[in-house]
Amino acid sequence: MVGPVQGPAAGRPSGPAGVEPAPTVLPPRIAEPREVAPADARELTRLFFRRLHELDEGTSEYRYVRETLIEMNISLVRFAIRPFRARGDGGDLEDLLQVGTIGLIKAIDRFDPAREVEFASLAMPYITGEVKRHFRDTSWAVRVPRRLQELRIDLAKAKEELTALLDRPPTVADLAAHLSLTDEEVIEGLVAANGHTSGSLDAPGSERTDGRTEGHSLAETMGAEEPALERVEDIQTLAPLLERLSDRERRMLSMRFGEELTQAQIGAALGISQMQVSRLLTRVLDHLRASMLADPERSGAGSPQQAESGCTGAAADMGGDAA
Repeated sequence: MVGPVQGPAAGRPSGPAGVEPAPTVLPPRIAEPREVAPADARELTRLFFRRLHELDEGTSEYRYVRETLIEMNISLVRFAIRPFRARGDGGDLEDLLQVGTIGLIKAIDRFDPAREVEFASLAMPYITGEVKRHFRDTSWAVRVPRRLQELRIDLAKAKEELTALLDRPPTVADLAAHLSLTDEEVIEGLVAANGHTSGSLDAPGSERTDGRTEGHSLAETMGAEEPALERVEDIQTLAPLLERLSDRERRMLSMRFGEELTQAQIGAALGISQMQVSRLLTRVLDHLRASMLADPERSGAGSPQQAESGCTGAAADMGGDAA
């Protein structure tokens, strides 16, 4: 798995007369870098970093040394993401491993072995920082500013502390005083916190107070459009128009649409022919329809004067027919 640990450099620099230059220690060839034990990985990491800074970027050996450093220290990523695995709002373990590896790569590119600092001391903040950024950017159902995302965390901690201290849920004023914020800022943070999670309309309903689980999804329990709702508006619009008709016109409409009599039966009751009933009903209905569809602000339709004049012809015809 691991090749020779050291060897002379290809071209040794010339030193002072009689003094042999120190041989360059070359990193070993590692077949399976991920299987290197953590204790060995620390020593090998120091060796690989020294060699990495001696090489020119872009060469094949530089790529090998850099990629081996990443593979050998992947255990740091696994250790760093362990506290985040219990969270259910940031993706699965593979996603966290990839995000943490990005932080590891950034740490490798910025590490300076000349400072004689343990690589893990630099790598862990980079890894955890990338993981936290991942949760901040992907776990919110609604995208909100970073300021409000951080405020949500502060509010959650303040609620927990004040609930234990006051023995009751804290008010907005309590939270504002505790965090040295205004009431408006607290309210803004509480409203923004509602966008952190969302539920699917197809998800099953929550458990009821009696312990039974509702068998319907949220979409099935939401109100649907009432098909008869438009009739309410039509009735409210039609009612004053009917009041402006004559008694005989209202009687004719009641007999036709309330009692569901035929035109011949209506004609017999009113003493007119079926043809006259048909013509009169058509005229009254056309007037009512036009009055309901007209814009009262622009045309003044539906006013008492127009309603009366619109049915004048029908009333005259009925009066003439009755005579």
